[in-house]
Amino acid sequence: MSDSRPPFPPFTQETAIQKVRAAEDAWNSCDPGRISLGYAPDSYWRNRAEFLQGRAAIVEFLTRKWARELEYRLVKEVWAWHDNRIAVRFAYEWRDDSNNWFRSYGNENWEFDTDGLMSRRLASINDLSIRESERKFHWDRAHPRPVDHPGLSALGL
Repeated sequence: MSDSRPPFPPFTQETAIQKVRAAEDAWNSCDPGRISLGYAPDSYWRNRAEFLQGRAAIVEFLTRKWARELEYRLVKEVWAWHDNRIAVRFAYEWRDDSNNWFRSYGNENWEFDTDGLMSRRLASINDLSIRESERKFHWDRAHPRPVDHPGLSALGL
């Protein structure tokens, strides 16, 4: 697989939206190896209070994440963009192994290299316990979020 990921910076509104949707689709695959290829080999992350660097650390982190966060479904939305940076807000729903449901809300700041690989990801995330009946993300996990599925703003999130 190529070590570049179009669209490339500097971003426009259209290319920022494309980049965010591509990231959402990758993360919804819950495939750590696939996801890691969208990041620079030495990519730096802050995820909540955890700091990591490099693709191997990303794969390890995501493997741990999805061993705990089951039935994961994510929606991302562009908040702002400029040059090689994109700010994103997101929400995802998941359950634990005791069948307790959560919606996690957050913001990410992304920085990209010239090859369109994310070189920096800074994420702040908060978890909210929800009842299963409060879930809003119900698409088939074998596929990306359907194009006609409402985004965060349309859902009031």
